Amino acid sequence: MATSSVSKGCFVFKPNFKKRKISVPVGVNVTDHDLTFRSLTEALQNNVTPYVVSLQAKDCPDMKHFLQKLVSKLMNCCVDEESKEESIQVTQKKTFCSMDSLSSWYMSVTQKTDPKLPRKKRTSSSQWQSPPVVLILKDLESFTTKVLQDFIIISSQHLHEFPLILIFGIATSPIIIHRLLPHAVSSLLCIELFQSLSCKEHLTTVLDKLLLTTQFPFKLSEKVLQILTNIFLYHDFSIQNFIKGLQLSLLEHFYSQPLSVLCCNLSEAKRRINFLSENQCENIRRLPSFRRHVEKQASEKQVALLTNERFLKEEIQSLLENLHVYHTNYFLVLRCLHQFTSSLPKYPLGRQIRELYCTCLEKNIWDSEEYASALQLLRMLAKDELMTILQKCFKVFKSSSEKQLGSTAKRIEEFLAQFQSLDAEAKEEEDTSGLQSKGLQKTDLYHLQKSLLEMKELRRTSKKQTRFEALREKVVNFIDSLVREYLLPPETQPLHEVMYFSAAHTLRAHLNAAPRIALHTALNNPYYYLKNEALKSEEGCIPNVAPDICIAYKLHLECSRLINLVDWSEAFATVVTAAEKMDANSITSEERNEIIHARFIRAVSELELLGFIKPTKQKTDHVARLTWGGC
Repeated sequence: MATSSVSKGCFVFKPNFKKRKISVPVGVNVTDHDLTFRSLTEALQNNVTPYVVSLQAKDCPDMKHFLQKLVSKLMNCCVDEESKEESIQVTQKKTFCSMDSLSSWYMSVTQKTDPKLPRKKRTSSSQWQSPPVVLILKDLESFTTKVLQDFIIISSQHLHEFPLILIFGIATSPIIIHRLLPHAVSSLLCIELFQSLSCKEHLTTVLDKLLLTTQFPFKLSEKVLQILTNIFLYHDFSIQNFIKGLQLSLLEHFYSQPLSVLCCNLSEAKRRINFLSENQCENIRRLPSFRRHVEKQASEKQVALLTNERFLKEEIQSLLENLHVYHTNYFLVLRCLHQFTSSLPKYPLGRQIRELYCTCLEKNIWDSEEYASALQLLRMLAKDELMTILQKCFKVFKSSSEKQLGSTAKRIEEFLAQFQSLDAEAKEEEDTSGLQSKGLQKTDLYHLQKSLLEMKELRRTSKKQTRFEALREKVVNFIDSLVREYLLPPETQPLHEVMYFSAAHTLRAHLNAAPRIALHTALNNPYYYLKNEALKSEEGCIPNVAPDICIAYKLHLECSRLINLVDWSEAFATVVTAAEKMDANSITSEERNEIIHARFIRAVSELELLGFIKPTKQKTDHVARLTWGGC
């Protein structure tokens, strides 16, 4: 059974038959449940069986529709054309929708498509020679109890001819299985429980694959990443929406930043630098990070960078190389620091690597109180814990090809060797202390007490560290030096604007929905969206060519809690008629008033539909206003 996208099972019930039902706590209440079941279906089709069917409760109100839907979808799972043609011919018969005929069809199809191999050589299933049929019920709680019971009882009688595996998507609790199915039915099933990974683990995987790597040059600033993670953690828990937000950030970066043309692989960026135009070179000179870099240079080099384009392009290549090396070292040291701090009590720097990453993006992490607290806790680690962490860090740095970080891996390996050598020395110290204690036992009580007091006073005054404590201090100081050298914020690096998207306000405006503000902007200033020059007006003025609903809305903003419809209508007519240029001979004043009145009634109805006003019984011919302030 393939369970590549779920965690390990929790409990198993032994059945009377060899029919299995697997319960999956990824019901419809889980975000991205459709995507989860789609991935599960693909994994089963690739590793277990091609016959995978998914059903929903809305399509199966009774047993007849249940079997019809099962048959119609199962026919689409045939692996060859002959089986498909035969299935199409068979499905046209109404009498086929029964388990007997379905079992006959399954046996005929599997005999054609499956070669007769020994059972031990088959990898798809260890119980059946032919691949089983997997039936996924996404929303178990929504299925009718009688339909489930009847189907399980009927299918259990055809198990040897029609091997079946049921996968239930549970939105509430596994106990619902026993509430829906009596013991006589549930005893026919072998129940195995497994569940999907938590949303936070999926988020960590996405960040590790897309952001915490040098494979993709595009990066997010601290504020942008915080917005995306906050929406994920406090709103929807949707990985799909998080990736869409990441895609939107990528789109905005390449659309709004002219120098994003250099946001690519290092070799491609070097090639593109040679084709930079004069305007693009000038844009680079205007970058705040590049201006700070120029200010640190000698006066002659400053002049060359600001006047000589060829010299500027050579400097840009060097800076992009440094930025690439910076990211390589940055992520390696970040993972190493996470190994040290992720298991500390109360997690001062966060339990997830994304929390540590956001902190490092925001500021110098070594200036924070949390970092100082983490170092204090590291100085109290036991030897076994410290050696385990160092071994994990050694694996991280060993994968690096950089010379400096390669030497770092050797330094960590030396620390591990020194810790291992402490065991032999500890045994020698124990033997020495044992001899000293034996020597003390030979003296009388007075001299023994005097010797013990002298030893206690000597330990109190000297406070000498043991070799393990001294070595542990060296390890902590070494990690601290790595952090201070390599975990500098991206803002300190020249040309970081090329790689990092930092327009958090733009992203927030797109992702954090504010419909009331958008409505107020559209109705109060229609030019903001329509971009029609005729709609431009001074603040506080009502353009007479604006849409009717905009005119009615701006007039209603000037009213109190109760709005007189007669006064409102007259004001509306006054504004509208100022823009009307009707021929007096073609239309009478009465007809014109009727048209304006109809337009006013329509505008008022639209405002009521949008929730700005409502009818009231307090006064005749009045409506109540529902919004205040700017909107």
